[in-house]
Amino acid sequence: MNTATNKTTLLRLGLFFQDCLSRFEDTESDIVSIDLQNEINLAVDLITTAKRENGWFTKDSVLGVYTAWANSLNETKVDKWLQSYDFKAVKSKKVGVIMAGNLPLVGLHDALSVIISGNVLHAKLSSKDKSLMMLLLNVIKRISLDDHCIKIVEQLKDIDVLIATGSDNSARYFEYYFKDKQRIIRKNRTSIAVLNGNENSDELNGLSHDVFQHFGLGCRNVTKLYLPRGFDLDVVFKALFHYKEIGFHNKYANNYDYNKAIYLLNQEELIENGFLLMKEDKGLHSPVGVLFYEFYDTLEEIQVIIEEQKDSLQCVVTNEELPQKVAFGKAQNPELWDYADGIDTIEFLLK
Repeated sequence: MNTATNKTTLLRLGLFFQDCLSRFEDTESDIVSIDLQNEINLAVDLITTAKRENGWFTKDSVLGVYTAWANSLNETKVDKWLQSYDFKAVKSKKVGVIMAGNLPLVGLHDALSVIISGNVLHAKLSSKDKSLMMLLLNVIKRISLDDHCIKIVEQLKDIDVLIATGSDNSARYFEYYFKDKQRIIRKNRTSIAVLNGNENSDELNGLSHDVFQHFGLGCRNVTKLYLPRGFDLDVVFKALFHYKEIGFHNKYANNYDYNKAIYLLNQEELIENGFLLMKEDKGLHSPVGVLFYEFYDTLEEIQVIIEEQKDSLQCVVTNEELPQKVAFGKAQNPELWDYADGIDTIEFLLK
């Protein structure tokens, strides 16, 4: 693919997502993907039925992902993303991608990076995100007019390069099994928020999205707060309260109840409001239904922590000038050029 073809493919995919949103919301739209009507119907249906395959994939969760992609795949952002790369004289490789399934379409960015860099995608889909991803990969085939750019496989054999996302345990397996391949292997990461006490209501509202979107299951979800000593925790509880309905989701509620019972049995100190447990803890990875917090005295302390934990952090939500900084409310809305773990996937594949 050349740059023009790449751009056309990405823009048409953006229009596909816009068509799906317009159809679901039953609003008039000037966008008509006549040749993709069956796929649009399926994608619209999956907004409300994806939860049958994965109980975490609620309507709001899938809609949020569709909206994020529709907003990202516009001409301005696509041009900015592609302008840094030279796609000429690319030698096509077979790139195996082992996809995660914790969030809807979480593997789509890797898939697009492989395809637009002129390589053949060998996709190993997650059982937790099979229907959505299978549909979108078929849409990309149709849009790119290339039936050979994507292969969906059960086992990764005869590949040149590997991109894998999984747990720390699975990463050790991937490192061993694919030791002879060039590879990107992603492990467990999470995100933190650093508050200074001067956050306004919009920023605190944004923090609630960073914590609760997708039930906190993503590596870009905030699982730990760093608060200035003396910070009033009620400020946080008030900001998060409008997500109280999350407590009625069965899988989330089960996790909340389980973790609460374990902490109480261990006589751990907790603060809770019926749908969220807050625990003072030096750890980063809080379980579902729990938000860790820790107090600090100086930002220098935080800078040391970020440096020490940089391999465990995806982003840092804050309005301070800190490494891996992301604005409040933007943790789950990365730009096309915001690569997981800070590794430029397309640059890696082109080289």
